[in-house]
Amino acid sequence: MLKNMSVRGHGVGLKGIVAILFVALVLSINFGGVLAQESTPEPSVADPVWRAFRAVRDVLEEEFSTDLTYVQSYAYEQNIWLDSIDSCDSEIFENDYREYYTGWTFRIVALNGAQYQSRVSFDLDAVTICDEFSDSGSELTVDAAPDPSLPAPVAGSGAAGSFELGGHILGLGGDTVTAMRSAGMTWVKSQLRYSVGNGTGLAQDYISQADAQGFKILLGVVGEPSQMGDFDSYVTQFASFLGQVAALGPDAIEVWNEPNIGREWPTGTISGARYTQLLAAAYNAIKSVNPNIIVISGAPAPTGAEGIDPANIMNDDRFMAEMAAAGAGAYMDCVGLHYNEGVVSPSVSSGDPRDDYPTRYFNGMLGRASVFPNKPICWTELGFLTPEGFGQPLPAAFAWAQNVTVAQHAAYLAEAASRSAQSGRVRLMIVWNVNFTQYAGDPMGGFAIRRPDGTCPACSTLGAVMGG
Repeated sequence: MLKNMSVRGHGVGLKGIVAILFVALVLSINFGGVLAQESTPEPSVADPVWRAFRAVRDVLEEEFSTDLTYVQSYAYEQNIWLDSIDSCDSEIFENDYREYYTGWTFRIVALNGAQYQSRVSFDLDAVTICDEFSDSGSELTVDAAPDPSLPAPVAGSGAAGSFELGGHILGLGGDTVTAMRSAGMTWVKSQLRYSVGNGTGLAQDYISQADAQGFKILLGVVGEPSQMGDFDSYVTQFASFLGQVAALGPDAIEVWNEPNIGREWPTGTISGARYTQLLAAAYNAIKSVNPNIIVISGAPAPTGAEGIDPANIMNDDRFMAEMAAAGAGAYMDCVGLHYNEGVVSPSVSSGDPRDDYPTRYFNGMLGRASVFPNKPICWTELGFLTPEGFGQPLPAAFAWAQNVTVAQHAAYLAEAASRSAQSGRVRLMIVWNVNFTQYAGDPMGGFAIRRPDGTCPACSTLGAVMGG
C-alpha cells in the first residue's frame, strides 16, 4: 500500500452497478478470460494512471484477499465527485466524508468474473471501495463541456510556449529590475482592483512600465465584492472593462483573484459555477479584442477550511471541481494556481509539522489542476515566507513560517521553478513577490525576494535554474 494513503471501503463486491459511460479517456483492456492468463501491463511508474491503478488494485487485493495480478478487463475515467470520494460507499455516513472531490474511478473484472469498483484521488492519498454506483449526476467527467446557458467561446491562440518566470511587483525601480533580470525573470505581474466606472489609466501605466523595461506583463484584475449584488449586470460591466484593458495590449490577464473566499467574493454566493459565468464573459470580451492574450482563470485560495465558515470559504479543490463541471475549461488558456503556505521543500509530499493536507505541498497544489487535464498551469502566486531580516516574529496568523530561513526561502523558490519547468505542464510561474515591504499585520515583505538589507539570495538560485 502506498505511503500516507487513507482507505475507505466496505462490502463484498458491488451492489447495483449500472453502466458507466466512458468518454475518450476511458481505457478498456480485455485479456480473453481465464485461458489467456495475461497479467496487467506494467507501464512506466511515471504514468499517473498506472500508479492510480496499482493503488486501487493493492487496496482491493488486501480487502478481499484476492489476487488481481491477472484480470479479464479494467477501465477508468477521470471524475469530479460533488459529494466526495466516499459517496459511493453506503456504509460511510455523509458527516464522515473526506474532502477529496477529484480523481479516477476504476472498474475491474477479475478472472473469476467478480467485479470491483473503486475510486482513488489524483494525489493517491485516498482510496474508496464502492458498494454502489449511481448516475444521479453527483459524478461528473473531468473537463466537462460548457454549460449550454453560457456563450460559445471565442477562438484564441492559447498559452503555447515554454516555461517562463516572473515576479509580482510593487513598482519597477532600478534595483527591482536588476534583481528580476538576475533571477531570469521575463514577466511582471501587477494586480488591478476594478471598481464600477473605472477607466483604464492605471492598467495603461502598468503596461507601459513593463514595456519600457522589456518585460511581458500579467495583469490580475479583481473587482469589488460589494458591487456584485446584481450579478448579471455586474458580469457585463466587468467583462466590458476587461475588453477595454485587452485593447491596451497586456500579454496575459488573470480573471479575478481567489474567488473561493469571502474577502474576494460576496458572502453566501461562492460557487465555481457562478465564477465560471463571469470567467466566460471575461474570456470572450478579451479574445474578441485580442485573441493572443493569455487568459488565466482566477487562482483559488489554497484552503481546507470550508467547514469552519462555509458561507465565506469553499475548499479550493471543490471550487475547481465545480468550475470544471460547469465547463470552465473552454474559457481559459491556463489554469491559475496559488501556492503560498509551504514550509518544506517542493520535492517532498509529507513532513509538514502542521499536517499533510495537500495545500501544504508543492505537489499537492500542482495536483489541483488535474481537473483540467488539457490545460497548462500558470502559478500566478508562488512564494515562501520567512521572518529573517525583519528583527521581529511573524504576526500570529503567520507563525507557521517562523522557522523558515532566507537560505531555505531561496532554495525552495529555485526548486519550485525547476520542478515547474520539468513538469511539462507549467507555462508560467510568478514569484510572490519581488519587492513588497509591508510586514506588520500582513507580512508581504516576508515573501519578497529582495530582503530588507537589499540583498536577493533567491535571485542567484533562481538565476541558476533559468540559465542566467
